[in-house]
Amino acid sequence: MIPDFLVTHSGGFHADELLSSVILTRLFPQARLIRSRMPEWTTPGPDRIIYDVGGRYDAAARIFDHHQRGAPLRESGQPYSSFGLIWKHYGRDYLAASGLPEAHIEAVHASFDASFVLPVDLVDNGALSPSVAGALAGLTLPALLETLKPVFDEANPEAEDRGFQNALAIARSFVEARIAQSAAKLRAEALVHQAIIDAGKGRILELPMGMPFRPAIVKAGADHLLFVVHPRENDWCLTGIRRADEGFELRADLPASWAGLTDRDLEAACGIEGASFCHSGRFIAAARTREAALAMAELAVTEAEVGVTG
Repeated sequence: MIPDFLVTHSGGFHADELLSSVILTRLFPQARLIRSRMPEWTTPGPDRIIYDVGGRYDAAARIFDHHQRGAPLRESGQPYSSFGLIWKHYGRDYLAASGLPEAHIEAVHASFDASFVLPVDLVDNGALSPSVAGALAGLTLPALLETLKPVFDEANPEAEDRGFQNALAIARSFVEARIAQSAAKLRAEALVHQAIIDAGKGRILELPMGMPFRPAIVKAGADHLLFVVHPRENDWCLTGIRRADEGFELRADLPASWAGLTDRDLEAACGIEGASFCHSGRFIAAARTREAALAMAELAVTEAEVGVTG
C-alpha cells in the first residue's frame, strides 16, 4: 500500500533519518514528510511508514526504529540504524525506481550497503567513532550533515525543519551520485571484460573511453596486462595499472627517459611523432593520435620486459 505519510522524529536530525528520507521520498514522492514525536503520528497505521522513532521494528507494520531494547542486528552482529533498516527493506525498490538494470540491483544494493549504509549505521549507534578519520573527522558525511542543524539559540520555530530540508537535498545528492558511480562501475566492468578478450595475450588493453578498469582486470585474472590506452576529448591517454588497491606501485612504469617531457622533447626521446606528455611520476602519458599512443605503449612494454629479463 502506498503511504500518505512518511514519519520520523522532530528536533535535532542525524544522518540516518536524513538518508532514510532520501530513499523513501524518492519512492513515495506524493507522501507528506512528518517530523513529530507525538503518539498520533508515531503509532503504526496503514497510511504511513515510520522510521527512527516509535520504539519498534516491525517491517510488516512499516515501523523501523532501532533505539529500543532488543534492537535489530545484522547477521554479522553489527547494529542497524534506521537507514540500514530502510535500505534493507526498500533499497532494491529504490534502485529499480532509479532505472538500474534488474541484473545489477543485487550487486549495487550489497556494495552500497557495505560501503555507505553500514558506516552510517555504526556511527549512529556509537559503534564507530568518526575520530578514526583523524583530522578529517569533521568532514565525514554524518558530521557534515549535522552542521546544517540550527544553532542552539536560533529562535525561529521553523529553523529545524528548514535545516532538515536543506540537509535532505545535500544527502540526496550524495546518495544519487554514489549509486550512479556503482552502476557505472558495473557497466565499465562489462566493457573492460570484452576489451580483455579482444586483447588476447597482448600486454596492452585498449578501451573505447576512460573508465574504471582495474577491478575488471583483477577479476579476469589478466595479470599479463601492463598498460591501458584510451581516447580522451582531444587526445589519447596511456596509463599504467596499479599492482594493488592501496598504494601507487605499478605493474610497469613508463620509460624513465620520458619522465616530465612534453611535445618535441618527448617526441625526440621516444622517437614517436605525436607523443605529447609524460608525467614525471611515469604513470600516465598522452599522445595526439591513437597510433602514437599505441606506439608509445609498445615501446613501454618492450622496455618493461627488457627490465624484467635483464
